[in-house]
Amino acid sequence: MQRKSSAFFVDIKTEDGLSHSPGQTGLLGYSNFSSTPPSQSLYSYSHTHGYYSQSQYSPYYNSHHYNSPYLTGSNISPAAITAPLAYQHPEHPVMLPNHSPESHTGEYHPPPSPPTPGKEGGVAARRGSDGKLRGRKRVSDPAPPLDSDIERVFIWDLDETIIIFHSLLTGTFSSRFGKDSSKAVSLGLWMEEMIFNLADSRLFFNDLEECDQVHIDDVASDDNGQDLSTYNFGSDGFQSPAGAGSLCLGSGVHGGVDWMRKLAFRYRRVKEIYNTYKNNVGGLLGSPKREEWLQLRREMEVLTDLWLTQALKALALINSRPNCVNVLVTTTQLIPALSKVLLYGLGSAFPIENIYSATKTGKESCFERVSQRFGRRAVYVVIGDGAEEETVAKKKNMPFWRVSCRADLEALSHALELDYL
Repeated sequence: MQRKSSAFFVDIKTEDGLSHSPGQTGLLGYSNFSSTPPSQSLYSYSHTHGYYSQSQYSPYYNSHHYNSPYLTGSNISPAAITAPLAYQHPEHPVMLPNHSPESHTGEYHPPPSPPTPGKEGGVAARRGSDGKLRGRKRVSDPAPPLDSDIERVFIWDLDETIIIFHSLLTGTFSSRFGKDSSKAVSLGLWMEEMIFNLADSRLFFNDLEECDQVHIDDVASDDNGQDLSTYNFGSDGFQSPAGAGSLCLGSGVHGGVDWMRKLAFRYRRVKEIYNTYKNNVGGLLGSPKREEWLQLRREMEVLTDLWLTQALKALALINSRPNCVNVLVTTTQLIPALSKVLLYGLGSAFPIENIYSATKTGKESCFERVSQRFGRRAVYVVIGDGAEEETVAKKKNMPFWRVSCRADLEALSHALELDYL
């Protein structure tokens, strides 16, 4: 297969359209927010005047956060360290053992959150604007709540919000935070290679690139439920000669019944692979790719000052609550987006049913789908770095928490711990 270039991500990444400045507040309060239905209203706090604001977390916005690294190799906690790996990428020397933020399994485990001040341990109960008690999720909770029971939906952007990827390739990250630009680009290209390798080799991206879907279940109605345990995807005649892209046009997919069934089979298998390996990506990659991946993850966390680890902490806080859910809406095509989610260790944070690709339809359409799925009574909070999600959030009267630096993620976790969100 002809290798895709980094231009793929440059073309489809539109989230970073905002001009950021260190003094900006991250969560916008919209003047017309009070016009929303009562069920969509935010909690009322006397010091926030009815909307969330990152400005109340002034300790997180000291100027040195923007001009110097948050962490260096010498002050990363030894508790998060593992032994160095034997594998060495030819262009990337093995990192020192005290530079690894990962556990021995190769998956991230965000540090446990401190108890909320002034509240008893165990379940921290709180009462929302609708009068219902909300609290942190007990370990013994049974099945997850139904979509109709969800009370709060956190809609996340991916690139430059949860993960640092696109800005490594463009040089934006290194210039903004004073990092080694050649190292940043090198790591970005290395991750891009792994993303496409996984997408091509295990997630059928060669077959599905021109048949992109917004959601993993969008063609499920064409699946007849056939047992795929012995199915041969390589010889089922799905791939057509040149011009096959004409079968996948506009907002829908066009083809015969047999071809559509084979398309649905591939998306079903992708879903099975995701669910099987979302907590065991190393098992999906196999050796020596697993060792290469772990090495890359360590180096990227050091370069980005544990940006991803901080994002994972906020995601885990949300997932720990009953009737709250994380949803991902990204401008990356669905299959590469799933590859990103797996390789960045986000599989446990986002069930595959909660991942949407806005490549074909735009984020407003995806936000509308999410709103229809979880209902009008749920409260929606948008977290992102770019102009598109901010504009849509404002249009739909959804509060927006801007992430332009790691301190914004720290402030987000702090707000979650204090039950402000």
